Amino acid sequence: QVQLVESGGGSVQAGGSLKLSCKVSGYTYNRRWMAWFRQTPGKEREGVAMIPTGGDITDYDDSVKGRFTVSQNNAKKTVYLHMNSLKPEGTDMYYCAIKTFGGAVGWATMQPTDVAYWGQGTPVTVYS
Repeated sequence: QVQLVESGGGSVQAGGSLKLSCKVSGYTYNRRWMAWFRQTPGKEREGVAMIPTGGDITDYDDSVKGRFTVSQNNAKKTVYLHMNSLKPEGTDMYYCAIKTFGGAVGWATMQPTDVAYWGQGTPVTVYS
């Protein structure tokens, strides 16, 4: 059974940093995209950062470029999202997910579709 378990969410003042983790179990790494999504209440889920399982290329949404870094420890099967210079946007839920495809970066990698597995999410509150 595949499980994705996020952790590391919490409350932080604007300008601060948080590091989220996503522990993967029951899944064989195969270069499919691993994605971090965030969702503001009442809005659609949006992709923020991507990295292929077992790979090292990355992709980011323009809104987080230069502030967020996605990385992974293949031995621990854990993907991380380092978030710096956080903006006071209230509370968002952050989800990790494994897409159904790998390959080249493209428009589809950032969409909350074609997802094979989702985590349960971890909340991030950024206050001013």
